Amino acid sequence: MRGTRVGNAINEQGEMIVVVDDNVGIQCVTRSLLEKAGYRVEIATDGFEALSRIVECHPRLILIDVTIPRINGYQICAVIKQNPMFKDIPVILLGAKDRLYDRVRGRVVGASQYLLKPFSRDELLEVIDHYLGDKQQDVITDKIAS
Repeated sequence: MRGTRVGNAINEQGEMIVVVDDNVGIQCVTRSLLEKAGYRVEIATDGFEALSRIVECHPRLILIDVTIPRINGYQICAVIKQNPMFKDIPVILLGAKDRLYDRVRGRVVGASQYLLKPFSRDELLEVIDHYLGDKQQDVITDKIAS
């Protein structure tokens, strides 16, 4: 596979990302953006399906809407982070509310970052580049501190 430029990095491996969102529009747009950037994408529409996809795919990164049905995004993140096999996978929570409470709650369950919806193509790819590139750091803690 030919490398694809993503932010400052090039994604040569076609790394797997699981997107968990019950909104078909968000699913389609996110899948399209990520596939054009060279990533492989699996979609899940609820918490139980998300856990199944994660076990099957062993993704490099997971995007989870906080308001998905059956098991919400915070709960799924907590389950992922408690499992030794998956605890090191970056989990990006997607939410429509930009409150300190939401960011702190994400931090408590182990999320790497909270991305506000709607997000732009550049914002999404920058976040993914941040976690799959060379310059990992904890963005939630940085936002809470500022």
